[in-house]
Amino acid sequence: MKAITLTDPDNPRSLALTDAPMPQLKDGEVLVRVAAAGVNRGDLVQAAGKYPPPKGESEIIGLECAGVIEDPGTTGRAKGEEVGCLLAGGGYAEYVAVPEGQLLPKPDNLSLAELAGVVEVACTVWSNLGMLAGVAEPHADGTAKKVLIHGGAGGIGSFAIQLCKALGCEVATTAGSAEKLEYCRELGADITINYREQDFAEELRGWADVILDMVGGPYLEPNVKALATDGQIVVIALQGGAKGEISLGRMMPRRQSLHATTLRARPRTMKADIVRSTVEHVWPLIEAGLIRPNISATFPLAEAARAHDHLDSGASTGKIVLEVR
Repeated sequence: MKAITLTDPDNPRSLALTDAPMPQLKDGEVLVRVAAAGVNRGDLVQAAGKYPPPKGESEIIGLECAGVIEDPGTTGRAKGEEVGCLLAGGGYAEYVAVPEGQLLPKPDNLSLAELAGVVEVACTVWSNLGMLAGVAEPHADGTAKKVLIHGGAGGIGSFAIQLCKALGCEVATTAGSAEKLEYCRELGADITINYREQDFAEELRGWADVILDMVGGPYLEPNVKALATDGQIVVIALQGGAKGEISLGRMMPRRQSLHATTLRARPRTMKADIVRSTVEHVWPLIEAGLIRPNISATFPLAEAARAHDHLDSGASTGKIVLEVR
């Protein structure tokens, strides 16, 4: 098969379409002929040599894809079934082996390319905001949760805004330009903050029940200031760095909590639970049109380096997808 290979470990853009061995199926896996693969910031970090796949997983970049089952293996699934795939690696290729528990059905109103850009963000956002932070559950007095989403114009942020609004939450978000803030408002954000010009911690002091953060260390203390009593901070990426200071003395009397999570490194059994819950709770919202895919750009698989450049530039909104076939 053809797959994207990093030809120079010292150059994260040395992504070339080369020959690669076909995946060998293990028990409980299916072989998927890939139609499209989503591009994520984790892919950029892996290409830079700082985010290797978990032991035993494919070294090929790519955390999500969509396509058609070519070989159902021992699973009993049907050949030709259209599926989305949550991956630990392997998406930037013509074929990928996928554990059955990490397959998601294709909604009728999505193309395979759109599905490829939804899988990883849906599972990430739902596992953190829905399963962990409980944003779908109102307060005891019946009022909805207030959610602050950093990076609202990105792939994760775009999906998170729509999910939270579909669940009835009040949503605030940060972004770095007027154009991106307008994009967030179009998705349903109630409060938009330009982090280059405004101090979100002062604007939202004590407001947020839940904060979804991709920045990491530098935002720890400001997030605590923006957090309400009994609030939760969920850190899912470290774009600003891994270290920062936080005031436990401020958090303790307010019963606030901090969670740091990642999806890729979880055991397959846990990923299967996340996939099942995502399909149960999020797929109906997609099928009803309450959450729409936000594909801002597509590139042929052979132009993966250009896709990484585009994502790294910060100019894109929503998701970027590689078209494999």
